[in-house]
Amino acid sequence: MEDLKTLYVNELKDLLDAENQLIKAIPKMAQASASTELRSGFEHHLEQTRNHAKRIEQILQALGETAKGTKCKGMQGIVAEGKEMLDEDYEGAVMDSAIISAAQRVEHYEIAGYGCVREFAELLGENEAVSLLGKTLEEEKETDRKLTELAHSINRQAAPSAAERSRGVGA
Repeated sequence: MEDLKTLYVNELKDLLDAENQLIKAIPKMAQASASTELRSGFEHHLEQTRNHAKRIEQILQALGETAKGTKCKGMQGIVAEGKEMLDEDYEGAVMDSAIISAAQRVEHYEIAGYGCVREFAELLGENEAVSLLGKTLEEEKETDRKLTELAHSINRQAAPSAAERSRGVGA
């Protein structure tokens, strides 16, 4: 179990750094969003993300660990790809579709990470952490569901109509 606890702590620190990277990245995604609904969603998720980081800090402190993250290279790569999307010349709904694509990569990465650490906490008998991590996991899943809903309408706006396609517009 001691090895599992070490893994658990390391994964928590990795997630803490991931959340802190997102606290810096989410405002840029919100600012680049043409859709007010998408922008509002990012603003709401930024507050959640700040709370996610606080929860991890709380868990680490309860374990007697420093509440300092270790560089999350996975999130670093995902954020870099997202920045590349923002640097493209996309406009309007197409940019929003690109932003949603990048954001869902983030959410899926986080869902995987939180699912693992929640399970580790359960195996280690860390009941308070199980609750906190479970809450965060559900918030990440809900954000992913909302992004999927937004994508359905925004992607349709981004796609050229059949008439435009037949005239070669948007191709």
